[in-house]
Amino acid sequence: MPFVFLALAGVFWGLGFPLGKIALHEMVPAHMVLLRFAVAAIVSLPFALASAEARRLFRNGPVVLAGICYGVAFMVQFEGLARVTVTLAALLVGAMPALIAVTAFVLRERVSRASWLGVIGATLGAVLIAGKPDGSGSPLGIALSLVSLVIFLGWLLALRGAPKTSPGMAGAMAVPAVTVIIAAITVLPIALLLHGAPPLHVSAAAWGGIVGQGLLSTFLATVAWNVGAARVGSAAAGVFINIEPLVGSVLGIGLFGDPAGATIIVGGLLIIAGSIVTVLGERPEPEGGERMADAAHGLSTD
Repeated sequence: MPFVFLALAGVFWGLGFPLGKIALHEMVPAHMVLLRFAVAAIVSLPFALASAEARRLFRNGPVVLAGICYGVAFMVQFEGLARVTVTLAALLVGAMPALIAVTAFVLRERVSRASWLGVIGATLGAVLIAGKPDGSGSPLGIALSLVSLVIFLGWLLALRGAPKTSPGMAGAMAVPAVTVIIAAITVLPIALLLHGAPPLHVSAAAWGGIVGQGLLSTFLATVAWNVGAARVGSAAAGVFINIEPLVGSVLGIGLFGDPAGATIIVGGLLIIAGSIVTVLGERPEPEGGERMADAAHGLSTD
C-alpha cells in the first residue's frame, strides 16, 4: 500500500507540467503560480491551523525560508515552462536527485560510487538536452528550468532545519501545509508588482489547469508522499520521484505533440536512469542520521 501512495504522488506531480501549460495559454506564469498556490493554501489551511504545534511553524526560521524558496522556485520554473515544451521541462526535473547527491557530498555526507555514476549519467543527459533541445525550447527557458532546481535545492536545505512534528497525519502535514501557505504569501506581492491583479475571467480549461495543480500536484501529492514515504526507506521512496518526469514527458508528447527527437529521448533516458541509480546507490545513514532526500518528503518540484 505505501508504494501505491508513492506512485500516486509521482503521477500527480507529473500532471503539474501539462496542467500548467494549459493555464499558461491565457495568463503569465506569475499569475498562474499565484492562483495555483492560492488553491493549495486554502486546502492546506486546516492542517496549518490544526494545533498550536503547527501554528508555531509560522515563526520558525527554516520553515519560513523553505516557504520563500518554494514559492520563488515555482515562479522561476514556470517562467521556464512558458519558453520550453512540457516534455523538456519534465525531463530536466529528473536531474534533481543528481543535484541532491552532489550537494550531499559538499555537505560531507556519504555518497556511494553507484550514486556518482548516476550523477554522471543524469548530468550528461541534462547537458545533451540543453545543448541540442531539438526545437523543444529556448536557451532562456532551459536556463530558467535549471535555475529553478537550484532554488528548490535551497528549499530542501532549509527544510533540514525544520522541527520534528508529532506522529500521525496531522503532524506529518503540518510542515508541508505551512510551507505552502508561506509560499503563497511570498508569490502574492511579486506577482502583483510584476503584472498586477491576476485575470479571473478565463476559460474553464485554464481554471481546470489551475485547480488541478493546486489540488492534485500540490496538496494531494503532498498527502500521498507523506503517507507512503513514512512507511518505506528513503532510497525506495526516492525511486518514485522518477514517475514525475516520465508522466510529464509522455503527456507532453502525447497531448501537446512535443517534438521527441533522438536527443530528447537519449538525454531523457540518461536523466531518468541516472537518477534511479543515484537514489538506489544511497548508503544508509547511521541511526539518527538525516539525509538530504529525507528533507524532501512531503513537497513536490513541479
